[in-house]
Amino acid sequence: MKILLLDIETAPNTAYVWGIFKENIPLARLLESGYVMCYSAKWYGEDKIVFDSVWNSGTAKMLEGIHSMMDEADAIVHYNGNRFDIPTLNKEFLINNFPPPSPAKQIDLYLTVKKVFKFVSNKLDYVAQQLGVGKKHYTSFELWVGCMEGDEESQQKMEEYNKNDVVILEGVYNHVKPWIKNHANHGLYTEGGLVCPNCGGNHYTKRGFAFTHAGKYQRFQCKGCGNWFRAKKAEQTNTFVNIN
Repeated sequence: MKILLLDIETAPNTAYVWGIFKENIPLARLLESGYVMCYSAKWYGEDKIVFDSVWNSGTAKMLEGIHSMMDEADAIVHYNGNRFDIPTLNKEFLINNFPPPSPAKQIDLYLTVKKVFKFVSNKLDYVAQQLGVGKKHYTSFELWVGCMEGDEESQQKMEEYNKNDVVILEGVYNHVKPWIKNHANHGLYTEGGLVCPNCGGNHYTKRGFAFTHAGKYQRFQCKGCGNWFRAKKAEQTNTFVNIN
């Protein structure tokens, strides 16, 4: 199974404003809508991080690159990507006349972190530091402005920032993977016997049974990631039918 880790950075909207507090901006005062400025992505398990931007390749070629990777992916890992990264990219694809990439399983780590755990903050930077997998590079709004104005030093710093986000994203993914519900099932992409649905590992131990209305299933725990899963087929049981 091909798993893509993805993070994008966008330019802010620009507009005319009368004030700087509680200002309602009508569309007539909008100068330019925000757009995808750059992206970083890597295939899970590989070292290479792909980066591209509007200043390196132009909008069309940059979008072509990330569209191709998404089209190839079976699953895509991101952080709050269901609400931001994926819809933003879809908007850019639509505007620039790209067809939809092939459907992929969306693995939004933010949703797992928010639902399963009780961190003081659910921000990627905080969670990554709590798990000991790194932290975001320090930035300020001026970095985005510098990139938009063509400052090469700002653009280089943005590339480093964007790539680092993918590195810590992968680190967080490795930690929370066994806690993810409805993860893309590795077993569907693996020939042979039973494997852990969340990581594809084939080393696991029997740990009791799972019971449903349909039957009794052997339960396992993966020795690799710690995920719990069950056998595909129910155990054979004796059935008694009351004919009175």
